[in-house]
Amino acid sequence: MPTGTILVADDDAAIRTVLNQALSRAGYTVRLTSNATTLWRWVSSGDGDLVVTDVMMPDENAFDVLPRIKKLRPDLPVIVMSAQNTFMTAIRASEKGAYEYLPKPFDLKELTSIVGRALSEPRRMKIDQPEEAGENIPLVGRSPAMQEIYRVLARLMQTDLSVMINGESGTGKELVARALHDYGKRRNGPFVAINMAAIPRDLIEAELFGHEKGAFTGAQQRSAGRFEQADGGTLFLDEIGDMPMEAQTRLLRVLQQGEYTTVGGRVPIRTDVRIVAATNKDLRQLINQGLFREDLYYRLNVVPIRLPPLRERIEDIPDLVRHFFALAEKEGLPAKQIETAAIDRLRRYRWPGNVRELENLVRRLSALYPQDVISAALIDQELSQPAPSVEEEENAQIDLSGSVERYLNTYFQAFGDALPPPGLYHRILREVEYPLIGAALAATRGNQIKAAELLGVNRNTLRKKIRDLDVQVIRSNR
Repeated sequence: MPTGTILVADDDAAIRTVLNQALSRAGYTVRLTSNATTLWRWVSSGDGDLVVTDVMMPDENAFDVLPRIKKLRPDLPVIVMSAQNTFMTAIRASEKGAYEYLPKPFDLKELTSIVGRALSEPRRMKIDQPEEAGENIPLVGRSPAMQEIYRVLARLMQTDLSVMINGESGTGKELVARALHDYGKRRNGPFVAINMAAIPRDLIEAELFGHEKGAFTGAQQRSAGRFEQADGGTLFLDEIGDMPMEAQTRLLRVLQQGEYTTVGGRVPIRTDVRIVAATNKDLRQLINQGLFREDLYYRLNVVPIRLPPLRERIEDIPDLVRHFFALAEKEGLPAKQIETAAIDRLRRYRWPGNVRELENLVRRLSALYPQDVISAALIDQELSQPAPSVEEEENAQIDLSGSVERYLNTYFQAFGDALPPPGLYHRILREVEYPLIGAALAATRGNQIKAAELLGVNRNTLRKKIRDLDVQVIRSNR
């Protein structure tokens, strides 16, 4: 069992007493102080084998002391405690060189275990720390579920491990991916996102790996793929469960070999990207159904992160509401406050749309209501008229033109400020032709003569389309 002297710094006498009792029972020698000045004097004189310190001290912030400690004694483990419990606190603790971050209140057994592990490990070399992070907090919440996510993210910042983010729609999967990039060692490189569900199946490989001029109809010039665009940075593969099997095979090859070829190309291209994937589906179930490669799953799922739905972190609702009201105010909407009773009403709601639904509600309250203070009655009014569910929207009556327009809006949004590669006209026609011919053949029970007549095309033209599009023809004698 490891032994040593633990330097404890906290201005709360009760916490010092509890820590002293727990660490002494574990066999450690404990020295206690209530300020950073004494802690620094002990450290600078060579005392102590490990430091346990609160962030907020009466004379100095621990984050100001930490760099001096790491510079003078880079092998001295420092465990940081904080009651602030924000994402940025965890990140700053990691950036400043802390061995571990513990949000208050914490479990004493966990603390003792961390102390033992820190003293048992070989002394680590000092890691160059990135510049001070800004205060634009990308993730909001102090619930236990979010605290665990912050701690995992903080440990991942200086690694290139692949991460799989799983969570319901609206939980903030892309925000987590961006946080991993923006506060990690690849933050100076590009962050490139691609939504598998928004890209036509026959175009995904070209989107990921790029294509050469003439590689397919409409490819009038060479186009760089997302892997090439993300070189030196992070590639975020959203809705990875919707990736077709052929593209999965090519992606697995890239992850295994670290190189790829463009569609229509022959020269291998080396790649240097960190992969972060996300899904709202059960990939293990897709594996059992033969829709997702098991070997690719294990390549991507090196570090799994589950984002909790909002109904599992309702204690974060007040912080989220204040955060979204502040964002709305920065965008020029009127400043708002909210009653405690209104917050209680929000806590009792189920939030099927998760954090995204809450954000939309707050923006609506900011824009549509003249009241400076949002009451419980206004919340009841809004929540009693819920927006249509996804299923209702999909089942709503909409003509073909409207459906295509909605699809194209989603498609263009997936590219952000960029444009899709050339050849969009032919790709869209191909996307429409396949279900159109399939429906005609189904309606005529596989009779190609009747299907050609129904479509108003020549029978030879229909046969060519069936062959080119690889449409499955099922004939019936009924």
